Amino acid sequence: MIDPMKRWAAHDGRPDYAGLVTYAGLPYTEEPEELAGADAVIVGAPLDELTSDAPGTRYGPRAIRSASCAPGPHLEAGLDPLAELRVIDYGDAAVLPADPRGSHRAIERAVGEVLAAGAVPIVLGGDHSIAEPDVGACASVHGPVGLVHFDAHTDTAAELFGAELSHGTPMYRLVESGSVDPARYVQIGLRGYWPGEEEFDWQRRRGVVSHPMHEVRDRGIRAVVADALGALGPGPVFMSVDVDVLDPAFAPGTGTPEPGGMASADLLWACREIAGSVELVGADVVEVLPDRVGARDITALVADRIVREILTGVALRRGPARGSDE
Repeated sequence: MIDPMKRWAAHDGRPDYAGLVTYAGLPYTEEPEELAGADAVIVGAPLDELTSDAPGTRYGPRAIRSASCAPGPHLEAGLDPLAELRVIDYGDAAVLPADPRGSHRAIERAVGEVLAAGAVPIVLGGDHSIAEPDVGACASVHGPVGLVHFDAHTDTAAELFGAELSHGTPMYRLVESGSVDPARYVQIGLRGYWPGEEEFDWQRRRGVVSHPMHEVRDRGIRAVVADALGALGPGPVFMSVDVDVLDPAFAPGTGTPEPGGMASADLLWACREIAGSVELVGADVVEVLPDRVGARDITALVADRIVREILTGVALRRGPARGSDE
């Protein structure tokens, strides 16, 4: 295990520009046996071969790590999730250029190693096709999972540009394979001009619940999240967050931006609220296409905060840290 903060142990913290880049300066390992005792584990999935528009999300995991802030207390929640939980950075899955199926197998294998250690995998994408192996790995352990899916797009096409494997098809494939229970599948933030009636008809027949962006706008995020939690019900839940659910003003660095989206404050609250209310067995944050270094990349920055809010929700649900006097 490597501790990237060790050389700065005598100081208040490490400068953002120095040292090994891990998520929030967390301990780093590539050895599965060193995951024992972890509550949550960060895994990178730097794959973008299956994007239908602008490439570059393969650099997302590195950018999110670079933009991530050091541990500290959440001013609204009143705790530091990285103090309450034992979180480790497990590096990146062994993806292979121009081999998306091989890369998917590598992602599923890395996530499976996290699950075998009894930890919650938090996966950094990468294009949204990575949901197929990471949700699939969770389902192989927990059985069919509920899915809460923040996105401008449904990603439920049977094929996109004639291809069955795509960042526009993973949710269709996960439902059809039995990894996701469609009656416990909730979409939030849909908008724009895709997909068409064929995909929405499939969703209605499967019982998928959709909360389009105009509903979020008109009813408010709190009402929508309350309904989503009701639809998810009890049982294991996976959270998948495509940053294009945000308005491009908040997340310009993504491959398929769509104006009229969520504000970052609403999304961050929703991620924390849901993670703190369900049996969360995994999460991913995808479609970050960086173009700046560190926290100057506001899309990578908000992706870091999405991860931090998910971890905060998990910490709130679990209660005080083990060994705490509280």
